[in-house]
Amino acid sequence: MARHTKVLDLREASYEDVVAQMQWRTGVGLDRATVVYGESGATAGFRTTRGTWLRVQHRHCDRTPPWTWTGLEDAARVVGVRKPGWIQAVEWVDVERNVVWRADELELVTAAVVGGLTHRPEDLPDEWWQRLAGSLELLQAYSTDRIALSQAHLSDRIRSVFGDRVDTTVTEWRTAHGDLHWGNVTVDGELLDWEAWGLGPRGLDAACLWGISLTDPLLAERIEREFAAELSTRSGRLCRLMVCATAIRAAQHRADAEAVAAPARDAAETLVAELAEYPAAAR
Repeated sequence: MARHTKVLDLREASYEDVVAQMQWRTGVGLDRATVVYGESGATAGFRTTRGTWLRVQHRHCDRTPPWTWTGLEDAARVVGVRKPGWIQAVEWVDVERNVVWRADELELVTAAVVGGLTHRPEDLPDEWWQRLAGSLELLQAYSTDRIALSQAHLSDRIRSVFGDRVDTTVTEWRTAHGDLHWGNVTVDGELLDWEAWGLGPRGLDAACLWGISLTDPLLAERIEREFAAELSTRSGRLCRLMVCATAIRAAQHRADAEAVAAPARDAAETLVAELAEYPAAAR
């Protein structure tokens, strides 16, 4: 029997047996017309017949589950932050495909995401920014042993572009969402997609939002103002430099990434100069 090792793309093949298992094990029906696929088709989500959301993911049987595997369930313990509630999860082994499936049922979010077709981040009211800042502040205070971004990953990414020009030692760690972008936050301030949350350098979430907004200078400046307390720290600057490095690396492989890489290069030079004046040992 052939053993599959590649990530399965749920967009390109029939998984009727998986859908049947999901419905049987969770006790809910799925509205197949509402399916939304994740990056590379590795996950899929559906509205259910009881007005909730069901998300399915998979991993290979012979691999240790990553932190993201239980991220949605683990996030249920984080209180006070605006996010969809977690209801249940089921797992089962698929011997034929050599994978383990996991389906998580969540509260259904009906509010549009900020990055959708009908809303623009620059139109968000002051109250929205205050709600987001409040949620991130509450999250930062939550204690966890999950890891959103490690010291090794941040250092490797920065050094891959800027060499040893900067001391990459992180001295402040906080709990973060870990994947904050305009498609993961709604117009009423709910944070979605909690698979990757955990400890990261202080300022990580604000830096991620800032990085994807570099093509809009006014929006990037707004984020710098709203999250100045985080982004102006040494750790916040390191997070921004890492985001710049990611954008610059992407442009080496994709022409369409140059739009973000160009302002990232300019911002990076400023950050490198600032970090040189603010080494870790001086904190």
